[in-house]
Amino acid sequence: MNLDVIISYIPLYIEAFFLTIRIGWLGILFALAIGLVVAFIMHFKIPFLSGIALVYIELFRNTPLLVQLFFIYFGLPKVGLSISAETCGFVGLGLLGGSYMAEVFRSGLESVPNSQTESALALGLSRKQLFLSVILPQAISQSVPGILANVIFLLKETSVFSAISLMDLMFTAKDLIGLYYDTKEALFLLVIFYIIMLLPVSVIGSFIEKKARFRTLGV
Repeated sequence: MNLDVIISYIPLYIEAFFLTIRIGWLGILFALAIGLVVAFIMHFKIPFLSGIALVYIELFRNTPLLVQLFFIYFGLPKVGLSISAETCGFVGLGLLGGSYMAEVFRSGLESVPNSQTESALALGLSRKQLFLSVILPQAISQSVPGILANVIFLLKETSVFSAISLMDLMFTAKDLIGLYYDTKEALFLLVIFYIIMLLPVSVIGSFIEKKARFRTLGV
């Protein structure tokens, strides 16, 4: 393994790293927003919308992200809707992640005991106050492990962005291998930068999960 080659490639990987991080976290924030809305619709069984939400969850959970990206990036322009590769990346990731986050949030909502709702209503809280102050905080606390697992999953899914010509980490590695045949050096840096991206999330996530568990237990 050539150290000089590795050093010369580092700036390219740094640029790709920040692009991957930016699109990945935009997609994750989008997924959290979608997941919460869809979980709300499913939990409270809102007529008509709950059927649409169920179709959305099943559709996006059972198709690969690569297929979804191809449909958004190459299919939508056929009907006159063209979007950039970066927008396609975070929208596709958000739609996929939203289907998983919705199930996590719905489980969290369903874990809140009915006695909590009855007690809050007996104290005179409005429906809005009940949801925002009683149900939602407990549901999110219960959902933390699933949310963190999905965040890591979605960050790893960014590796398919190269299929729509985004200069992410995977695209950079494949490009360098194809141009210069420095396979070992390119793959070594690819692994290192994915570890840099994912390890802090895993460590911080474990800390947050423990805090949430203790809070749930009342410690």
